[in-house]
Amino acid sequence: MEQIKEQLTDIKSMNMDELTEFIISLGEKKFRAKQIYEWIHVKHVDSFDEMTNISKKFIQVLKDNAILISLKKEEVQVSKLDGTRKYLFALDDGNVIESVLMKYKHGNSVCISSQVGCRMGCRFCASTLDGLVRGLRPSEMIDQIYQIGKDIGERISNVVVMGTGEPLDNYDNLLRFIELLTDENGINISQRNLTVSTCGLVPRMRQLADEKLAITLALSLHASNQEKRKALMPVANSYDIHDVVDACKYYFAQTGRRVTFEYSLVGGVNDTAEDAAELSALVHGMNCHINLIPVNPIKERDYVQSNKGVIEAFKNRLEKNGINVTIRREMGRDIDGACGQLRKKHIDKERGIN
Repeated sequence: MEQIKEQLTDIKSMNMDELTEFIISLGEKKFRAKQIYEWIHVKHVDSFDEMTNISKKFIQVLKDNAILISLKKEEVQVSKLDGTRKYLFALDDGNVIESVLMKYKHGNSVCISSQVGCRMGCRFCASTLDGLVRGLRPSEMIDQIYQIGKDIGERISNVVVMGTGEPLDNYDNLLRFIELLTDENGINISQRNLTVSTCGLVPRMRQLADEKLAITLALSLHASNQEKRKALMPVANSYDIHDVVDACKYYFAQTGRRVTFEYSLVGGVNDTAEDAAELSALVHGMNCHINLIPVNPIKERDYVQSNKGVIEAFKNRLEKNGINVTIRREMGRDIDGACGQLRKKHIDKERGIN
């Protein structure tokens, strides 16, 4: 278990068995672990002092030996258009991450970050502009959900790991996060209500498939052929587009879960009739869903969003080829909606950059 803050143990990242061992090692009885686990993962307390059925003496023992990770709200932006809320959270080491709450008729969905920054270098993404700092701990991933749930006073029903970072580049911590998120003794969100995004780390995709989880895998595809994908996504220099799609087929074969392809439409780059035909051929025969995303322009790049007519025409061409496709509803357009924008703005402000 990772040690932080002068070797204090991060107990929010522990599963029940590990927490039980840890509590016993501190000289307390086994049943205390279940009480503490409930305070952390059901009641979502931010400090040991809020655990009112734990003696003050043992509270002090916990403070001396453990840390309870709790993210601090640095900034919250609320869309006047659709109620989308974008959060900037401060971590204990001074870094910041962002999360998004999207309110739908079917429930509240939270998009979380999995890393501080990102090293994947996708050309249209603000998250990667300052590179990767570190992966998030399981506690830092799950506390994004806890803090947002407390802020709105409502249950979170769906989670998407599609914020800053490449989740499969933080693989072990991602798996522990999934374990904590879906634990019936904790927040108990169904695996079927969890989506994990990847830009296409083929070995990790296959490894995840072998876990045989019931989560949805979303591949950031964004191109219909290898050359265009290399121009948009440096990861394509390591993994050919056909190998990535084959890994998606393997994921379906192992889990029975339909894969989602995320496809950001960039004006004049990947939105032509030829692109639609190539994309149709690439995924032909697969049990999949294509999510068309009007790209969110960022000032550091010169990519522009495809116009609505082009987007509709692209969708229609895919549908004529028998492909299940939707256009993602744009949410939070009046706030820093694109992934990484709010964090980037905060970092630039800290550096004195306008």
